[in-house]
Amino acid sequence: MGYRHMAAASLKPKHVEGPVERWQAEGLAVGTIKNRMAELRWWAKKIGKQNVIARDNDHYGIGNRQYVTTVSKVRELSGGELARISDPYTAMSLRLQAAFGLRRGESIKIRPEWADRGDRLALKDTWTKGGRGREIPIRNAEQRQVLDEAKALAGRSSLIPAEHSYVQQLRRFEYQCATAGVHRIHGHRHEYAQTRYRELTGWPAPAAGGPRSRDLTPSQRELDREARLTISEELGHEREQITAVYLGR
Repeated sequence: MGYRHMAAASLKPKHVEGPVERWQAEGLAVGTIKNRMAELRWWAKKIGKQNVIARDNDHYGIGNRQYVTTVSKVRELSGGELARISDPYTAMSLRLQAAFGLRRGESIKIRPEWADRGDRLALKDTWTKGGRGREIPIRNAEQRQVLDEAKALAGRSSLIPAEHSYVQQLRRFEYQCATAGVHRIHGHRHEYAQTRYRELTGWPAPAAGGPRSRDLTPSQRELDREARLTISEELGHEREQITAVYLGR
C-alpha cells in the first residue's frame, strides 16, 4: 500500500486504518478481517503500542460475523481473469479452487500427482486447515481436465516452484491476484458448495434462491441434511452447521 522503510516498531494508526479500508473494499469476510485484526493487535502488544489500535472493532466499522448467509457470495472464475495472471502456478491454484472448492493454502501446497486417486482427489493432512485430511469426488470432465493439467505443470511436486518456499509462493499468489483484480476468492468455495447442493438435492440452495429449510417437506429435509453433511466434509469442515455460511438456511 505504499508504506516504506518500516521497522518492527513503526506501527501507526494509518497502518491499521488503511488495510482495514482495503480489506472491506475487497469484500473480505468479517471473520477474516477480525482474524487479521487479532494479528495486528499481537504485533502492537509486542512493541508496546497497544493504543495504536482501537480496542473495539466497531471503531473501524467491522461488523459481527454472519453464520447464516442471506446473500449468495458465489464467485465464478473467468477466462479473462486467468489471462491477466502471469504466473502459471497461481493460475492453476485458482482453477483448482474453483473446480474442487479448495482453500487457498490447499491449492498451493497440493501435489496433484499424489492427490489424484482416479475417482477422487485426496488431500494430505499437512496441506489442510486443522490438519484433517479429506477426499473430494471427481465428478465431471472439467475437474478431470484441470487436475490433469495441474499434474502436467507440477510433475511429481506441489504447485510451489522449486526455487520458492510456501510463504514466497503465497506472497506471489496474493500479488498476482491483486494485480489482476481477482478478489474475494473464497467465493469459489461458495460456488462449489452451491453447485454440489443442487446436484445432491435437485433444487438450488436457499442463498441461491431455493426454498428455505422451514419450507421443505420431511423427506426433503432429510435430503437437505445429508447434502449438507456431504458438502461439509468435502469443504473440510467438522460441523454441518457451517454450511449455512455457504448455502443459507
